[in-house]
Amino acid sequence: MEMLKNAAMWMQENSINQWQYLLNGGDDKEILNSITLNETFIVMNDEELIATFTLSARQSDWDKHIFGEDPEGDSVYLHRLALKPVHIGKGLGKEILEWIKENISTDKTYLKLDCVADNSKLNKFYLVSGFHYVGETDQHSKYQKKLFA
Repeated sequence: MEMLKNAAMWMQENSINQWQYLLNGGDDKEILNSITLNETFIVMNDEELIATFTLSARQSDWDKHIFGEDPEGDSVYLHRLALKPVHIGKGLGKEILEWIKENISTDKTYLKLDCVADNSKLNKFYLVSGFHYVGETDQHSKYQKKLFA
């Protein structure tokens, strides 16, 4: 939780429009629930926490709002991929996305995520990481990638 709030603070300080709602406790309950359900992962470098992300095979209310209902249940949703700022731009984010694709055990077809549409660097990151842009809802870009090609 602290890492996510620190990442949100760093983004705010750097005029990046992403996750400002976390600074006021937005998603605290969902974040804790994801941890309890073992959907949240941490990335360590020795004893240092350097990244975190959440993967869920169940649609949150936000996922339903952004992507619509998923009656086939064919997707895994990626939320809150956060790196310590010192690691941004060094390939760790791409390594995490590759690790997800290579290591999660699921019968789902797609990995889906969203981000603020006007966050151009993050949108570009997802495109160069092999995700396909599938539209926009409420100023959030939607992306998906086949898990098994």
